[in-house]
Amino acid sequence: MKLPAPPTEKSFPSPLHHPRVATVIGRWLAVAVLVCFLTGLFSHFQQHTPAWLHIPSRPASLYRVTQGLHVFSGTIAVPLLLAKLWTVYPKLFAKPELKGLLEKASILVLVSAMALELFIGYLNTLQWYPWPFPFKETHYALAWIIIGALLVHIAVKLPLIRTHWRRTAEVVAESLPPAITGMTRRGLFRTVAGAASLVGISTIGQSVPAFGPIAVLAPRKPNVGPQGLPVNRTAEAAGVPGIPADWRFTISGPQQLSYTIDQLRALPQSRSDLPIACVEGWSQGARWEGIRIRDLLHLCGAPASSRVRVVSMEKGGFYATTELPPEFAADPLTLLALRLNGGELALDHGFPARIIAPNRPGVLQTKWVHRLEVIS
Repeated sequence: MKLPAPPTEKSFPSPLHHPRVATVIGRWLAVAVLVCFLTGLFSHFQQHTPAWLHIPSRPASLYRVTQGLHVFSGTIAVPLLLAKLWTVYPKLFAKPELKGLLEKASILVLVSAMALELFIGYLNTLQWYPWPFPFKETHYALAWIIIGALLVHIAVKLPLIRTHWRRTAEVVAESLPPAITGMTRRGLFRTVAGAASLVGISTIGQSVPAFGPIAVLAPRKPNVGPQGLPVNRTAEAAGVPGIPADWRFTISGPQQLSYTIDQLRALPQSRSDLPIACVEGWSQGARWEGIRIRDLLHLCGAPASSRVRVVSMEKGGFYATTELPPEFAADPLTLLALRLNGGELALDHGFPARIIAPNRPGVLQTKWVHRLEVIS
């Protein structure tokens, strides 16, 4: 029995595999990747700020917006990537040539890196890390690999992209009748856009409270948690099962001052309405009350624009010690918070004291603070 001939690129005549379709969906995917990359870069520099960069403390909700966009754009990139791969998979059956092999190798790097980046990024939103490598460093490195591979891919495909960038009479004339599926190219565009929008809307509720009720894919929901605020890392997980009866807060500067919790409560109190915005993409606004950091710096004889090291009672962890840059220490919204939403801080929210500052990732809003150190 004679076996059927293996498929070739011409075995897939559907107009849904037309270069115009791949160009349009590729355009959408490129926008999602660029937004994801730039917002991710901002988040990285928030946590690892180079000496030459000064990140402002305002707008107060800037990080909430950028990190929400980061997770949103990364989420919708998943169906866009799948759709893009589907439109071009007949190219796998093209006759191999040396130039084509090199092009396919670059595409393999791009697709592999993007798939891994989106996969581990999504698991990070769930705070699940079933791999031996460090997430943060790997996620950052993959982002640069993707951007480099994407630029190479665009350079190679630029003539084809330019030809099919706009809907022209020549492009329309090349179209073939609908294949067995009966779906038109416009129908495919609507389906892909609808799928990406549905996935995005079902997760964005973790940052936009109006979409909270339909955020079925979001790992965090607004207003769910102690005092109406979600918790990423509990006190037990951080090795802080309770607060010693003789607990004292210390600020070390030109003078060293020490306070009990009651003495902190007796100091002039301020209020800040600020969100907690976490790198996993969720955010929630809250009302905080406590002492301004710049007032504490004044009490110990340090300038308001000092750089401050924040020390937590947390046992281990990457963020048991953090730093407040001068811009944040001097901002009147930055507090050593003692109260949350009208009540004393819950232990899981950092009792007896925590940092809250504008335009900062949640991992840098240090909980269970017992010491501030002015850095010369």
